[in-house]
Amino acid sequence: MASPTPLRIGLIDYGMGNLHSVQRAFERLGAEVVAVHGTADTAGCRALVLPGVGAFDPAMERLHRSGLVPVIADWYAAGRPLLGICLGLQLLFEASDEGQAAGLGLLKGRVRALPRSPGHPVPHMGWAPLLPAEPSPLLPAGTPASWVYFVHSYAAEPSDPACTTARVDFAGSPVTAAVWQGSIAACQFHPEKSSGTGEAMLRRWLDWLAAGRLSP
Repeated sequence: MASPTPLRIGLIDYGMGNLHSVQRAFERLGAEVVAVHGTADTAGCRALVLPGVGAFDPAMERLHRSGLVPVIADWYAAGRPLLGICLGLQLLFEASDEGQAAGLGLLKGRVRALPRSPGHPVPHMGWAPLLPAEPSPLLPAGTPASWVYFVHSYAAEPSDPACTTARVDFAGSPVTAAVWQGSIAACQFHPEKSSGTGEAMLRRWLDWLAAGRLSP
């Protein structure tokens, strides 16, 4: 019997993401990963991944300069799946306390600075347990306790709290750790650096794609 055709995942390359580690994580799970620099690169892709490391305004500037903003907007408008990782989650929202640039605006809400509190250094860096919120294909109801790896100084405040699928406690305040709305999933943490827990999340996302709940 022939092996099933691997899912093709488009990894958005705008010069501010740890593409190598994300690519390796998906390839270990059997996906085919292609770099996306423009619309032509999305051909045959079942989903796009928007990674990101760094600051909000420079990231938006690079996305605009690279011509990728309309590519992402058109993809979203067609109802096609998109996964944001770390800064990639923040860019999906309308704006950020970190800068002046408008975000992609695919999700309503604003990215806020983490609360300042003695004994809780910012950036929030290291492993922390997720606090389950609304169940999603990324984090279904009954998912075992999940410790994941964070590096961030900001967290999103969605206008619709129902899109939050996980939070994390920081300085006694629960802040957004993952969201899911329509065709969009996003993690503030790094699933590709979160050992078996992160791998399981990426596997669930790939399984959701493979099940065809959203047509490519």
